[in-house]
Amino acid sequence: MFFDNVDEIPAIAKKCGTSIFVLPDDVEVKIPHSINLSPDTKTVITIEQVREVLGLVNIKQTGDRFIVVRPAETLGDAAANAFLKNLEEPGEKVHFVLITKDPSSLLPTILSRAQMFFLKSGSVLSSKLSCDDKVRDLAKELMVAKPSDLVDIVDKITKKKDGVRNNALSVVGAAIEMLYKTYFLTEKDVFLSKLPKFLAAYDGIYRNGHVKLQLIANLC
Repeated sequence: MFFDNVDEIPAIAKKCGTSIFVLPDDVEVKIPHSINLSPDTKTVITIEQVREVLGLVNIKQTGDRFIVVRPAETLGDAAANAFLKNLEEPGEKVHFVLITKDPSSLLPTILSRAQMFFLKSGSVLSSKLSCDDKVRDLAKELMVAKPSDLVDIVDKITKKKDGVRNNALSVVGAAIEMLYKTYFLTEKDVFLSKLPKFLAAYDGIYRNGHVKLQLIANLC
């Protein structure tokens, strides 16, 4: 969904258990009664930081409490996984607000548990993907692939001798970002309907599933 002004974020987040706002890093956001979670001395948000925050929000809330994670893409894998149950069932009056410039960098298990919002007047929707041209082109092919073409495209994605898994994750992640952006720009449900398959493929590959099998089984 779109929103017009960052001042709308608290009201939007209040209606959601978990929300993702796609914003450039330099856009300031003010949310009252918030607990802010961001990298400390390291470049990632650690599982220890997450556990500390969850300990606070598990206490019964008398008013709305917002847990703001920014930049959300700095959540380490262990930290992100520790969040999952709470993101799915935040509890009464608890709202998780994830702010990122790059939604494709978030785990599919997080994306599937949240509602995503793009700043309508910002440049995020028209910005280039944070990947190289080859990954972008493969992602575009994968988005529109017919079942009869899928094997050939998967072969292109997996032909590298080294880094096959990371390359596949980059391609599928780019496709996920393009599907989100294209849906919000066109409002055509066909792009939204493809997302669950791509999220499942990404999750399967991320969990060390066989790369070719995950791509073909989920996207066919």
